[in-house]
Amino acid sequence: MSFLPAIEFVTPWALVLLLVLPVWWILRRRRRPPAITFSRTSTLGRGPRVGSTIERSLFALRNLVLVGLVVTLARPRSVGHAENVTSQGINIVLAIDLSSSMLAEDFQPSNRIAVAKATVKRFIAGRTSDRIGLVAFAAEALTQVPLTTDYPVVMQAVDNLQAGQLEDGTAIGTAIATAANRLRNAPGKSRVMILLTDGVNNRGDIDPLTAARAAAAFGIKIYTIGVGTEGMAPVPVGRGVYGLRYENQPVEIDESLLTSISRMTGGRYFRAVDATALQNIYAQINTLEKTPVQSTTYVRYSELFRWPLGVAILALLTELGLAAVRAPLP
Repeated sequence: MSFLPAIEFVTPWALVLLLVLPVWWILRRRRRPPAITFSRTSTLGRGPRVGSTIERSLFALRNLVLVGLVVTLARPRSVGHAENVTSQGINIVLAIDLSSSMLAEDFQPSNRIAVAKATVKRFIAGRTSDRIGLVAFAAEALTQVPLTTDYPVVMQAVDNLQAGQLEDGTAIGTAIATAANRLRNAPGKSRVMILLTDGVNNRGDIDPLTAARAAAAFGIKIYTIGVGTEGMAPVPVGRGVYGLRYENQPVEIDESLLTSISRMTGGRYFRAVDATALQNIYAQINTLEKTPVQSTTYVRYSELFRWPLGVAILALLTELGLAAVRAPLP
């Protein structure tokens, strides 16, 4: 096994210039030598071999300079390559409701969105090889992060989620379609969507069940989570002098719809009535069957031209120094 990296040249045609060197050698040998080759009588006094040795050294250094410059012009670099890495993992897209009702404060000591974000981050922190994507939705749905294993990026995107970022409403069908579009071409057989909402579908042009059937056709399992206590909950109804104004209102979650969506795709519906229940739900999802997922890791090219350039510069400086001190006449 070789420990040297594979090398290629970006401009290999430049190496053709190396063919000029043998021509120069032949012409130089045919050239008639001068009668006197020494610039100093002291050098002549030490015999003819001294001057000829210096001359050969200068000739070798000049060749080294030219070879180094030609190789530099050819731009050598270590060969970049792609490694196929197979690991056990799931392709998961998290679809999170950002409607104003997610500010309801029935998940004490915080509101629904804050607890949901904290729980999602703990779920992401437990990933090792799963691809994670993030979709935020309200009256519309937007992809925040496509499928990736760059978990810090996903974490930051979750931190940035805020209720009110999108037009208010709950478009469950649009959310499913957007998330499914991210999953349908994902590698591997395991494609999972986790849809978290606290309301009833009331916006969007896509019917949730139609979107779920399309997702099922792509082999996507949808796990739905209904967030909110049963009965009454303090829900924001407007802004007052001191910020948001809350009123106790009935918690409306279309559990029948969410259950149907999960069943037709092979997933499950969960009801999260508090932070602990939500954490337990993600723990159950964490035990899903994992299948091999192949990913490609790209290795960057490493430019190597500095080495031949450095050799050429060093040889040139040595030649100039030797010529200045012990040079023969041209």
